[in-house]
Amino acid sequence: MKDNTNHIPSIFDSASCFQGLYPDELEKIKNHKTRVQYLKGETIFKQGAFSPHVTYVLEGLVRVYLQTGHNRQLNIRLAAPGDFLSFSSVFGENTYQYSAMAIKDAWVCMIEKEALTNLLQTNADFALRIVSRNCRNETQLLQVIANLSYKQMRGKLASALLYLSSDPFLKEKVFHFLTRQDIADFAAISTESTIKFLKEFETENIIELKGKDILIKDRNKLELISRNS
Repeated sequence: MKDNTNHIPSIFDSASCFQGLYPDELEKIKNHKTRVQYLKGETIFKQGAFSPHVTYVLEGLVRVYLQTGHNRQLNIRLAAPGDFLSFSSVFGENTYQYSAMAIKDAWVCMIEKEALTNLLQTNADFALRIVSRNCRNETQLLQVIANLSYKQMRGKLASALLYLSSDPFLKEKVFHFLTRQDIADFAAISTESTIKFLKEFETENIIELKGKDILIKDRNKLELISRNS
């Protein structure tokens, strides 16, 4: 973890949700935030630990996961620039409900939750922008529940590939930073099954495997598998 902030743009320059704040509001946030760099593989925060901050991703990619057993994890989502983490702390959660790890070098801005709570209470436009940015997280959580509840393994993996290759992550070349175990944890299946079905998808000309990279060649077929398997 590094606390060198010389070359990273201000959160107020790069984050659209902070645009339009009044000068006194900007000053309050500036006085209650810290920018920190996490290197690839570093834990940003851990499930069950005390949560004094809301974390905003400025740069990089962050894997968000639940620790479901001693050596078992369930990946919930990826956080890209513009995403908030641990936002539930604003509404009274005193501990982190999940863990977060940088899967590539990342800059984050840690905002004291009391300062953000005050801003949400006094600026309705800002609150609405924050809510709208967080709506897609709810959709992803519902997809995770659906995968666990009724999908077969091929369908689970297809859903995970569709999510990981969606617009927010295309420019990040996300598969370069994910192991096969990471992908398996997004699909909630074993690593062995993940490798097997990836090869099947390649044989069926749905994807192309190039080392760690996965190229989606037929998104329509992948969507059919996700819906029907």
